[in-house]
Amino acid sequence: MSARFPTSVVGSMPRPGFVKHLISDNSDYSADEYERLMRAAIHAVVALQECAGLDVITDGEWWRKSYIGVIAELADGFELSLNPADGRPWTVVVDRLEPKNPGFIGREVSYLKQITTKAIKATLPAPALLGERMWDAEKSSRAYPTRADFVRACVPILRREVELLREEGVTIVQIDDPHLCLFVDNKVRAAYEDADKAADFAVDMINQVVAGVEGVRLAVHLCRRAGARARGEAQFRGGYGPIIRQLNRLKVDHLTMEFTAPGAGDMAVFRQLREDFEIGLGCVSCQPGEVDSVESIVKRVEAALEHLDADRITLNPDCGFAPGSAAVVSLDEVFIKLQNEVDAARRLRDRYG
Repeated sequence: MSARFPTSVVGSMPRPGFVKHLISDNSDYSADEYERLMRAAIHAVVALQECAGLDVITDGEWWRKSYIGVIAELADGFELSLNPADGRPWTVVVDRLEPKNPGFIGREVSYLKQITTKAIKATLPAPALLGERMWDAEKSSRAYPTRADFVRACVPILRREVELLREEGVTIVQIDDPHLCLFVDNKVRAAYEDADKAADFAVDMINQVVAGVEGVRLAVHLCRRAGARARGEAQFRGGYGPIIRQLNRLKVDHLTMEFTAPGAGDMAVFRQLREDFEIGLGCVSCQPGEVDSVESIVKRVEAALEHLDADRITLNPDCGFAPGSAAVVSLDEVFIKLQNEVDAARRLRDRYG
């Protein structure tokens, strides 16, 4: 990735109907047949990204039923239930965690390395995010009396996966943390007895996952659930100012930040961040039906250039395109968005070297 303004996706790619069928509980393929079909699917999503011209690719997270549910592939102790709030499938912790199948995400990378020469990104959920989504006072408290107890138990599971990813030779390990980014919103902050303490805890847990890990680029994706727009979920508003202190404490190399979402705040906030951070600039909308022109993407990047050196900027969509297996997003539309992202990067290289 020697050229300026490298391009990537954030993580997930839209799942076509046949991939949703493959990963559904109703499919009845043998293990060998499932593996064969899913490998063929991964070939397709890699080809899409390479045809678009991206510099850094993922497998679209297609092996996973959800971007946080992957923890249940790495550890025993979970139960698949239905969330009483909305009826969606819900993975909830019900027993003490025991490692299982370590290297599940590493095997995603191992296969990608066989079929592409591009740089590869692998993604993991943040510990505090898992606590927010998977701990329930009624179902989980016998195993983990508090949410924080469960979050701490997730750290060694995730850390081992980061170590195995490094050994696999992945280019970027990205930790996805929509939970930390909630604290930009005053309404969310008001719901906590001490919002800063909660945000500090989220950062501490990420830092424990990556502490001392060298030889791989470490990233945190700060998500406002932009990809969830496809499902009509709530958006969180507010500039990044309220969590700047926490962001500067993260022991990572790269921050992926949204800037197409309404209410994302002023890019001048970049001046408050550590100068060693590379910034993954969210400059392509994930909103279905909303395709940014090449020039609009260029203008967003040039707005960031008023506050950041060109060598610190990478281009990416605001978020993953399909954070849950139920999200309905056009794969063809996403291809056009990624082509425009790549064309914008070419224009920027022509202008800025």
